[in-house]
Amino acid sequence: MTTQGRGPEPRASGTRERIITAAERLFAERGVVAVSNRQISEAAGQGNNTAVSYHFGSKEELVRAVLRRHAEPIERARRRRLGEAGASADARDWIGCLVHPVTEHLAELGAPSWFARFGAQLMTDPGLRAIMVSEALTTPSLGEVLDGLNRCAPDLPLEVHIERGEMAGQLIIHTCADRERRLARGATTARTDWHGTAVGLVDAITGLWLAPATPADRAERPARAYAAERTGGDDDGGGREWG
Repeated sequence: MTTQGRGPEPRASGTRERIITAAERLFAERGVVAVSNRQISEAAGQGNNTAVSYHFGSKEELVRAVLRRHAEPIERARRRRLGEAGASADARDWIGCLVHPVTEHLAELGAPSWFARFGAQLMTDPGLRAIMVSEALTTPSLGEVLDGLNRCAPDLPLEVHIERGEMAGQLIIHTCADRERRLARGATTARTDWHGTAVGLVDAITGLWLAPATPADRAERPARAYAAERTGGDDDGGGREWG
């Protein structure tokens, strides 16, 4: 009786995992909105077309399940790197904490994988982007990384810190998705492995983060007036125009 009582639970767990795997692949390849629960059930080998609803309730909860499968190992890896970074004053160390846990996880997945493309799909949909932010982009470890980065560039205004943080996130997500897409179809990539991709991302984001910010008074001026000031002209077009 004990064995019979425990039987359904492992089977249900296996079914959930197959649904998560199928959903991740289909969402990555076609987009979340374009994929139906029936297609996911069929891809997961489920004869019952209501399997997704039965195990997850909604497509949004299925998206959360996919994110959680990957977010946990990435969070553990980032925690380890934070321990190594300590109180570093080098922006590269903190940016490495952003990048390497993601690329190392993608390397462990092998090829083909779908997680990077899945993330890129979520970021293009306002509602799904909110889920990704809540599940994967606002973890305690990421907060510590951003605090460390902010200490490396204390003179940057708060709005610039926020803006560059968003830029860095987009660069990581879409660069990884592009590499994953190329690997899936057997095409060549700019870097030979995921570690090389991480190095390139760290270099680029370090330059982005530490770049000087245009002073607010100049940023708010009309481009023509600023160009005229730089070239000794006046505001009415007397100076040299850009381009």
